[in-house]
Amino acid sequence: MEKPGLLAKGIADARLAIGFLTRLPADRGLTLGADALARAAWAFPLAGLLVGGLAATGLVVLDAIGVPPLAALVLAVAFGAWFTRGLHEDGLADFADGIGAPERARRLEIMRDSRIGTFGVLALVSVLALRLACLAALPGIEAMAAGLVAAALVSRAAMVPVMAILPAARADGLARHAGRPSAAVVLGAVVVALALAVPSVSWPAILLGALVVAGVTGWLALLARARLGGQTGDVLGAVQQVAEAAFLLVLVSLAA
Repeated sequence: MEKPGLLAKGIADARLAIGFLTRLPADRGLTLGADALARAAWAFPLAGLLVGGLAATGLVVLDAIGVPPLAALVLAVAFGAWFTRGLHEDGLADFADGIGAPERARRLEIMRDSRIGTFGVLALVSVLALRLACLAALPGIEAMAAGLVAAALVSRAAMVPVMAILPAARADGLARHAGRPSAAVVLGAVVVALALAVPSVSWPAILLGALVVAGVTGWLALLARARLGGQTGDVLGAVQQVAEAAFLLVLVSLAA
């Protein structure tokens, strides 16, 4: 069988990334080999572009019809969570609930439990409030919309190096089946995210934001390694949520 060309492979990777990270069935009909998700991880920022772009469009439309900015922001962020099936929010909550348990096996058991606990609620509320506060403090609807797009891009890219650096914490589950991206895939995710963020925010903001996100992501990776022995899908969800909040915090600090 003839191997697919570079363009066809890129389209298939983008479809897989979008189908995995959003509720769109873009990956329907794809024939997936071993470690397909790891090879497609460079396209995670493309899913972020779709999520952030749709949320930003909704924000602008709501503002144009007279919805107050804060209410429009809440609706736009809520749409983003719905569009991704709450995938990352669920990961953050599970990670926060499980990470404090005294034993590794118990931590992983709690993270797999579908019920949400006190620490999960606190983490979700705190990160969501921080994201909304940062977006609301940006100067104008256009800046808020740009922040939504750029943060969605960079935060999806942040998941890829964690997938590459850390082994799977479980013998089964998402992390084990997804595989580990190569260095080229990690670099591709970072380049795609930064390049697509350029029209939204300035280069200084992108670079400083990327550095802060790298620091926060590194800390979460070290914590996951120490407490879980590796990464899970919940770890990746927590990385995305915290990275998005961190990037927005940089944007609003530079805009002040």
